[in-house]
Amino acid sequence: MIVVGSQNDAKVRPVREVFVAVSPGVAVAGARVPSGVRAQPIGFEETLIGAQNRARGAARHAGATWGVGLEGGVEFDSEDRCWLFGVVVVVRDHREASARSASLMLPRSVAERVRRGEELGPVMDELVGEVGVKTRGGAVGHFTSGLLVRADVWRQALILALPPILKSELYVP
Repeated sequence: MIVVGSQNDAKVRPVREVFVAVSPGVAVAGARVPSGVRAQPIGFEETLIGAQNRARGAARHAGATWGVGLEGGVEFDSEDRCWLFGVVVVVRDHREASARSASLMLPRSVAERVRRGEELGPVMDELVGEVGVKTRGGAVGHFTSGLLVRADVWRQALILALPPILKSELYVP
C-alpha cells in the first residue's frame, strides 16, 4: 500500500493517479503525518525536510510499502520576488528519492503577507473569498485561471521523483 503523509485530497488524489498508472490496482491512502516544519515552510531546505518527514512517517504506517511526502513551500529571490513550489519525497525499502516542482511567482501583496509569517493557504482563502482553496485548485489554480491546478503540480513532481526507485539500477551510488 502507498501511504501519503497527508489527508488533503489535492495531494492524495494525484498520488493515487500516478501510482495506479504505474501499478494498476494498488491501494493508496492518506494519513495524518506532521511535517515537523513551520506551517508555511520558507526556502528549499525547510520544504525538503517537511516532505522527508511526511514520507518517512507515512512509510512507517502499518501495511505501507511506499511512503510519500508532499510539502509546499515558498522562497524569496535576490529581487525579493516570492516563488511558490513543492517538494515530493518517496520512500520505499529504505531508499529515498525526491523532486522539486515547477515554481509560480506570487503577487507582491501575497508575498508580503507570507514574509510576515502568514501561511499561504489562509491568505489565499481571504483573497479568493472561499475556505479551503489549498484543498482544491490551490494558489496555482487561482493565479493560472485553472489552466494548472495544485494536483497537476504534485502529479508532475511525483513522476519526477520516482525514477531513482523505479529504475534503481541506473541510480547506483
